[in-house]
Amino acid sequence: MTDETPWRREEVESPCVKVCVVHPAARICTGCLRSIEEITRWSKMSPEERHEIMAALPDRADLLKKRRGGRAARLERG
Repeated sequence: MTDETPWRREEVESPCVKVCVVHPAARICTGCLRSIEEITRWSKMSPEERHEIMAALPDRADLLKKRRGGRAARLERG
């Protein structure tokens, strides 16, 4: 009899959504909300480090919602 249970790893999955654009002011990826340093080190991090970062990601979304000024800021600059 064969075991049909899928093989699973005990690692935290990557939050990457394949939208890799670094926000110029916040300095985080607009897709996964990780910093460049976190993205670079992800495969070398311990599961605990990854869990900590994954838990912090939802709070980072607000960093991308702040407007940088738009048309009014451009008019002020002259």
